[in-house]
Amino acid sequence: MDRPRFVIEAAEAKSLAHKSGLTIHQLLPTLVKSAKTLARPPISNYHVGVVGLGSSGRIFFGGNLEFPGLPLHHSVHAEQFLVTNLILNAEPGLQCFAVSSAPCGHCRQFLQEIRNASDIKIAVTSSSDENKKQQQEDHGCNYYTLSHFLPDRFGPDDLLEKDVPLLLETHQNGLSFGNDDGGGEEDDGSHQCCNGDVSGSLKFAALEAANKSHAPYSKCPSGVAIKDSEGKVYKGSYTESAAYNPSLGPVQAALVAYVASGNGGGYERIVEAVLVETEGGVVRQEQTARLLLQVISPKCQFKVFHCKRASC
Repeated sequence: MDRPRFVIEAAEAKSLAHKSGLTIHQLLPTLVKSAKTLARPPISNYHVGVVGLGSSGRIFFGGNLEFPGLPLHHSVHAEQFLVTNLILNAEPGLQCFAVSSAPCGHCRQFLQEIRNASDIKIAVTSSSDENKKQQQEDHGCNYYTLSHFLPDRFGPDDLLEKDVPLLLETHQNGLSFGNDDGGGEEDDGSHQCCNGDVSGSLKFAALEAANKSHAPYSKCPSGVAIKDSEGKVYKGSYTESAAYNPSLGPVQAALVAYVASGNGGGYERIVEAVLVETEGGVVRQEQTARLLLQVISPKCQFKVFHCKRASC
């Protein structure tokens, strides 16, 4: 059985549009129905699919994720999945996207972390009957800029200097463990997912993810690496929002990587996890990460390592 696809390379995307007699922008809305099948919303059963065009010409897919047994604020929105998918594939920009439902306020705010976010074009495929008629006449290509959806924006420009890297731009947070044994380690004694040793490769994968973390507001970058039963590793970086609440935790980002790999297995196949975060930070991911992993994969080994900025 073929695995679901979350990225279409630029040449294939161009060829697919040509064969369909459409432009790339017209093609995106036609793929949203397929994107909805990638969503995992076991609580709400409300599937949201999104298809975005990167500046490289590649097409990216995303869907919403919910985690059984956990409050909905732990969920990953489809647009957050899309942006994380771009990050995982080192995509430098997002030109436009088509989505099955209008972006909620949470996602409109989250997207502000991308430079020139107000220019991102959005097509909503579940529009009103009048808009649907116009979309059909335009081959499904009825786009509005993000500034249309969020006209009075609050974002990085209000809090950061102009030279601070934003989402999708290269981050290097200068983190290291600072000692020979790989950093301070904390065992989780509250449940059974911390027995045994976690491989060093997983620890340094989490450090790499932390160094790519977008955390300019708290200055507390963090990263998570998870390993499945086949030994495959998936990394996720903490991503902050200027409005704070739409921030995406590193565990959720790692789970996006897990799902976006086309992995058809459930979360119980995750057997090891490492969180790396800054020592003494005002924001700590440990308890949230532990809770989420404990619920979705109770037998997962989970450990935490602290790091320091190399300049300190």
